[in-house]
Amino acid sequence: MRPSRPDRRAALAAVPALLVLFLFTVLPLLNVVRYAGWRWSGTSEPEPVGSANLVRLFSDAALWQSLGVTLLFALITVPLFLLLSVIIAWAIEGQRWERPVKVLLFAPGLVTVGGSAIAWFLLYNPDFGVLTELTGFRLPYTTNPAAALAFIIMFTLWQQTGYGVLITSAALRGIPAHVREAAWLDGADEAQVRRFVVLPLLRPVLLFLSVVGTVFAIQSYTAVYLLTRGGPFGTTRVIGYYLYETAFERFELGYGAALTLLLLVITLAVALLQAALLSTRRPAP
Repeated sequence: MRPSRPDRRAALAAVPALLVLFLFTVLPLLNVVRYAGWRWSGTSEPEPVGSANLVRLFSDAALWQSLGVTLLFALITVPLFLLLSVIIAWAIEGQRWERPVKVLLFAPGLVTVGGSAIAWFLLYNPDFGVLTELTGFRLPYTTNPAAALAFIIMFTLWQQTGYGVLITSAALRGIPAHVREAAWLDGADEAQVRRFVVLPLLRPVLLFLSVVGTVFAIQSYTAVYLLTRGGPFGTTRVIGYYLYETAFERFELGYGAALTLLLLVITLAVALLQAALLSTRRPAP
């Protein structure tokens, strides 16, 4: 059966988008798969090694340490991100100062990560930071592993919470008023309405934010690179930063490509797992 004229037009209209997708997503990914089978520094002749780089992943102690750091970072950051997004969105809902608060919360996300990192470095540096000079408080993130991880977590939440609040607030506004009114008429108080009515209706939004937050946590790199360089003692070396070290500091581009494939697989697996655990299953009619 030949496609109709409107179908052909739609297919032709999709060609530019498919071409961009192929050039900037599919083709680079295929190249990464090809590089993963090489021993290559970027300047020397590539040496085919087959699956040696992939096998090396299982015995790389530094890789497993970075995966542990990434897991810990995600387990702390993502729940805090969801909790802050919901609590703040509920607190400012319907208030006169709702819009100014949203603007202030979302403003850090509009600043580049590099500019924000410089500001945080000048504020919290334990040797000459503005906060140290004014209050005497020192956050020893350059020497204390726990302080360094807390510093990265605080920076990430400061950058991302505004986005979560905006998404959650929009979802709250989308809940019909009669749903809450029906619960009130049945004798539920405000806390019960939020817990048993509003929160279940927010599940799709929380699923979306949890997936986004987890992907950002797994692929986090810039904040670590600019603020701690993976230190002290590798306690903030997330897998994204370890990938950078491997490929662009040690010039092991072939092994870096293998790490990229591992990171892609982990990201997809975590996203699918979260979708399976948090999605709402509707009974068949």
